[in-house]
Amino acid sequence: MSLLARYLAGQVLAASGFVLLALLVLFAFFDVMKELGSLGRNDYALGQAAVVVLLGVPGHLYEILPVAALIGTLFALSRLVGNSEYAVMRVSGLSNWRVGGDFAVIGTLLALLVLVFGEYVAPWSEQAAQRYRLSATQSVVAQQFRSGLWVKDGSTFINVREVMPDNTLRGIEIYGFDAEGELGWIRAAEQARWRGSQQTWDLQQVVETRFDADGIRAERSASQDWQSVLTPDILGVLLVAPEQMSARTLWRYIAHLEENSQNATRYELALWSKFVSPFVIPIMMLIAMPFAIRGPRAGGTSGMIFLGILAGLGFHLLSRLLGHLGLLNNWPAPLVSTLPLLVFLGIALAGIRWVDRR
Repeated sequence: MSLLARYLAGQVLAASGFVLLALLVLFAFFDVMKELGSLGRNDYALGQAAVVVLLGVPGHLYEILPVAALIGTLFALSRLVGNSEYAVMRVSGLSNWRVGGDFAVIGTLLALLVLVFGEYVAPWSEQAAQRYRLSATQSVVAQQFRSGLWVKDGSTFINVREVMPDNTLRGIEIYGFDAEGELGWIRAAEQARWRGSQQTWDLQQVVETRFDADGIRAERSASQDWQSVLTPDILGVLLVAPEQMSARTLWRYIAHLEENSQNATRYELALWSKFVSPFVIPIMMLIAMPFAIRGPRAGGTSGMIFLGILAGLGFHLLSRLLGHLGLLNNWPAPLVSTLPLLVFLGIALAGIRWVDRR
């Protein structure tokens, strides 16, 4: 990369970083407003709300970085064109296509970093935020360990090995203690499904072991009703939406759904979006180029920047529209996820060619 290209990239990255910071502050403010409504619930204090908001920042960063790259490129490149710096770069031999290629390289490197960030950091922080908020606002005490989810429900302790996104529990063990704190019984079940009409769990393949003065007794049953403070509402707080899961978790759950002959389209779309979404960053940088270069020349910088932002919004609207249509019609997830990217890549290249020929 030449010295001029590095200077241009530095300007764009600095502007994108500033926009990203501003957007993160804005989203954090909205999160604070949301958390204020829960203050006082179970001694939920402002300091705890601040922790929840901070834990939510990585998830916001993962989502808004493409928008920040678009707006940052628009502003930085428009400023360079308006100050005639870009014209000097062109005279020095830097072509629009060369700039576009440099932007594509920078954007792709950022996309790879975001891909790793979205796989390891964002899902963890989202889960940590939800669990911390649950423990601070509810009387339920829940904690995640390698052995699964542990929940305290009165005098019983519940261990769930796996909580599936459809709220199915797998590998449940319930430990009951008496008033003296001694273990009285253990109830183990292969899985549990929620019965919304009865507000109970349906435990399946149950083995209940009781400890009393006469010894140890074990009873088996195919199913058993179970009432608990652990409800789908609480599980909804503990779980992460498919779009915020890691690719590994999505892959495992898709395999689980397919093994049970269930529709996995939503999770397949989320998995493919996980791989494709970071590469929106270089597309947004390329989309910004024709608007930023043409704006000052046409005497309408603000208007061109506005149109560039609208183009970026158009990309997200198209992605969402195709996502919903794909979910309804069971379209192939790779096609639904990559089609908007290819369409707007073509538009960006056509725009650069149009600007280059004028």
